[in-house]
Amino acid sequence: MQNQGAVTAITAKKLTLALAAAGAIGGAVGAIAVNHNNAVASGAAAVTAVAPSNYVAPAPLAPSGANVAMALPDFTQIVARMGPAVVNIRVTGSTKTAMNSPQGRGGPQLDENDPFFEFFRRFQGPQNPRGQRNTPVIGAGSGFIVSPDGVILTNAHVVRDASEVTVKLQDRREYRAKVLGSDPKTDVAVLKIDAKNLPVVPIGKSNDLRVGEWVLAIGSPFGLDSSVTAGVVSAKGRSLPDDSVPFIQTDVAVNPGNSGGPLFNTRGEVVGINSQIYSQTGGYQGLSFAIPIDVANKIKEQLVATGTVKHARLGVTVQEVGQGFADAFKLESPEGALVSNVEKGGAADKAGIKSGDVIRKLNGQSIVASGDLPAMLSVASPGDKVTLDVWRDGKIVQLGARLGDASATPERAEREVAVADDGGSKLGLSLRPLQPMERRQSGLASGLVIEETGGAAANAGVQPGDVLLSINGRPVTSIEQVRDVVGKSSKSVALLIQRGGDKIFIPVRIG
Repeated sequence: MQNQGAVTAITAKKLTLALAAAGAIGGAVGAIAVNHNNAVASGAAAVTAVAPSNYVAPAPLAPSGANVAMALPDFTQIVARMGPAVVNIRVTGSTKTAMNSPQGRGGPQLDENDPFFEFFRRFQGPQNPRGQRNTPVIGAGSGFIVSPDGVILTNAHVVRDASEVTVKLQDRREYRAKVLGSDPKTDVAVLKIDAKNLPVVPIGKSNDLRVGEWVLAIGSPFGLDSSVTAGVVSAKGRSLPDDSVPFIQTDVAVNPGNSGGPLFNTRGEVVGINSQIYSQTGGYQGLSFAIPIDVANKIKEQLVATGTVKHARLGVTVQEVGQGFADAFKLESPEGALVSNVEKGGAADKAGIKSGDVIRKLNGQSIVASGDLPAMLSVASPGDKVTLDVWRDGKIVQLGARLGDASATPERAEREVAVADDGGSKLGLSLRPLQPMERRQSGLASGLVIEETGGAAANAGVQPGDVLLSINGRPVTSIEQVRDVVGKSSKSVALLIQRGGDKIFIPVRIG
């Protein structure tokens, strides 16, 4: 082992010498290398880089006048001051489970590695003759105190199905907690314990975070209280499937039990609530996601005041804009949210938004991916007025909308009235008009049934039985119109398809 260490030291030393001789590192950077690796210290300290006479130093990466930190951040003060305001949360409860499910047979929802798993497998409760049983739920998570009188923020999934919630402070005191409210849509919950003069965390602004900035998590992964992990912000405004929250993505190590815990910036301010990880194993794999504190605070205020949360609704179904759609709609770049369906009577319908529109901005904020739109709407309230920049017929149209209430039941979406046909030369479609019985069953006044697919359309995913409604956002009412649109498109066309009860856009590359 000593020889191996010597080789490592020599290799590192040679590497440092080589970089210094090339002028790539100077004394300050060499000092950082010394701090990180003592084996390099003796060699790095003795190096003096001699640059060629014609050498021009590279421009600094930081903006002019910026104070560039040359050392890793010291989180010890943040942990000492803010650690007491981070709590451990234990949950017990029950949920209805079918008897033929693994949980119904084996007990509570525990991992097989949990020490109680075998106990519940052997000593499960009495069977329910009706086919269901109350399955125990045992959970754990983290949270943080935001008010001296015992108001605590955590994740909604931490306290889901809870009949009893216990909060443990860092000084080992324990309290029964009341769930003031929970919002599964944003995964935020608010608890209250009967206590006074508690330590609290300062709240920062998640909008001020920058990608690459250092952040710190404190929580109870796997029940290990007050565990500290650190990393950097990997991305902001990250949209995830089936979520409407603009997540903060980090590489901070977050594991089961960290859920609901705070994410701090280097000033010791909470900027997010650790909520999810991407994992194929159940453990941390380098991708963790936090709810921005700006979103969580808005939800907290409603939960504390009323116990419920009202979310805004625009009333559109959107799709991703790929390169095929960008070519079809003559967009300079594949960005925005493509509207495939508009709810009848909803906010978007009243504002004049149509299927085939591409929403590029909301209140001046650019929409790059389609998931950006619901993420932006997650911080809005019913009744808010918004301005939408919409790409339509090759130009930007600005529309104003007053957002609706997501809890209201939307009316049945209005069907597009369109017919189309294609000569088959480019798209590879065999079409026929809708029959009277088909029009009544589908709710469409007219349209063209796709009987056979081939070539470009089949490769794009168009299926027999689909109903073609429009091309490139333009409703078509004759064979000539379809041929005209397809003939003028050099790369791709976007087909609006009725499939079952859904409308979807499908890009077909014809160039």
